[in-house]
Amino acid sequence: MYEYYTAYKKAHTSGDLDTASKFSNQLRWEIARHAVGEEIVVYPLMEEHMGAKGKELADHDRQEHTEVKQMLQELDALEIAASDYNGKMEKLMEHLKHHNDDEERDDLPQLEPKLGKDGSIDAAQRFTRTKKFVPTRTHPALPNQPPYETLAGFLVAPIDKLQDYFLSWPSSEQKEEAEKAYEQGGGRKQLDV
Repeated sequence: MYEYYTAYKKAHTSGDLDTASKFSNQLRWEIARHAVGEEIVVYPLMEEHMGAKGKELADHDRQEHTEVKQMLQELDALEIAASDYNGKMEKLMEHLKHHNDDEERDDLPQLEPKLGKDGSIDAAQRFTRTKKFVPTRTHPALPNQPPYETLAGFLVAPIDKLQDYFLSWPSSEQKEEAEKAYEQGGGRKQLDV
């Protein structure tokens, strides 16, 4: 996600709106799938294994996801050349950085020991599989808790995937270049949001 944002920002700053658009599409696609995957796999595990604290953390994260989905929907409605596109993208990434930091610093370290090694591996595999079947666009009005989210997601995912065919995407080479540039730039520690 951060690699794609860095590549988007570099292209947008240089005026290469075609490449910026491709990386923006890739970034928004990744964020949408990631959010729904967490809502279907990770947050129920937090609630199940961490009790009231897990429910509190999951509800907080779901609320943040709703905000992210609304921001993504605003970006979807804009052309890459719109004067406020870059500002909205920066706002989205600031929000996501805070959200991701909270999950990595607070949520997951509390959940991991409760799952154990095998449970953690199983959850990671389910998360990866789930991302293949969920919507690829944001739908803030859809439910964000299973089982309703899962059902709604299966209904809208085919439409999302059809719409994806009409977008432009970064090539494999562009993705590899973005990864190398991100790593050479110090990765997330150097992320300028």
